[in-house]
Amino acid sequence: MRRTTLRTAVAVVTAGLTLTACGSGDDGGSGGSGSDAATATSAEDFGGMDALIEAAQEEGTLNVIALPRDWANYGEMLDTFSEKYDIEINEANPTGSSQDELNAVDSQKGQDRAPDVLDLGTAFARQAQAQGLTAPYQVETWDEIPEGQRDPDGHWYNDYGGYISIGCNASVIAECPTSFEALLDPQYAGKVALNGNPTQAAAAFAGVWAASLANGGDLDDIGPGIDFFREIKEVGNFNPVEITPATIQSGETPISIDWDYLNAAQTETFAADGVEWVVNVPSDGLFGGYYSQAISKFAPHPAAARLWQEFLYSDEGQNIWLKGGARPVRLPAMEEAGTADTEALSALPSVEGTAEFPTQEQETAAQQVVAERWNAEISG
Repeated sequence: MRRTTLRTAVAVVTAGLTLTACGSGDDGGSGGSGSDAATATSAEDFGGMDALIEAAQEEGTLNVIALPRDWANYGEMLDTFSEKYDIEINEANPTGSSQDELNAVDSQKGQDRAPDVLDLGTAFARQAQAQGLTAPYQVETWDEIPEGQRDPDGHWYNDYGGYISIGCNASVIAECPTSFEALLDPQYAGKVALNGNPTQAAAAFAGVWAASLANGGDLDDIGPGIDFFREIKEVGNFNPVEITPATIQSGETPISIDWDYLNAAQTETFAADGVEWVVNVPSDGLFGGYYSQAISKFAPHPAAARLWQEFLYSDEGQNIWLKGGARPVRLPAMEEAGTADTEALSALPSVEGTAEFPTQEQETAAQQVVAERWNAEISG
């Protein structure tokens, strides 16, 4: 990691972008194809992994939602699971937001197309648990998930993460920024964009918190981040268009504040199209975060949902995240055991500093501040 030019603040936040989802089951019951599977809290409840696999294959289907195939290597994850277990995967609404996902889980209870599993920013995972939308389940590798990265009962657990970065289309930008401070430069007029609205999207929310850390804020104060983006807007540099590969390639959003693994994943693709894509972790606001996995309480395919979790947290699944440039939650244990993909591991940018995790109270307070101020001061 570069030596900082301003105060470097490190924080790993578990707030988040959730991906849309649809619920299932009836209003009060667990739904799904079998009550035993719907209440199972571990593979042991099935009689072991072989029995879980058999039950999942009998269901034959897994419903997922809001999982973009170019997000943290989800394409390979989905295809590998489907081929490995001969289970069909229905993929719905890959571009949905966190709040969309929770709304859908609640509104689509009892429908066969409802999502079985959820991929959520941790703040939204906690919200889903509080709303009674999740089913507790502990994967076989449970003990290798750090205690601070999981709900004690298994309603949700962190899975993969990374750091906020600044992606830059060097084919149209003469000098790519390496810090938040640099984003105020007049040369970036109308060019600075976020991945979504921070009131609903974790990547954007994290971008605001990273900007806060770069401007005197901390885990108890996200306000300076909103102040910073208001300044970016006032000088004419903020671009309200939500970033996509298409807007980046076209030059519409040439500077992208997003997770490092999402920005970095575009490098080879853009290069094939003649676009030079540069990714920098900002020197003045180092900020990381994880996304969490959860099983819908109303999953129509409860065994397949639990097998999906087992796969995600297996060495094979964790290495697929690693190949996508994301940092899997079990990485320390896998490094110690020698099971981490060494080539993929060596490709990760080095990060120095001690990561801190905000408390649930800090997350909630930050979300409230963003909800109260962002749309009025930035989107309005």
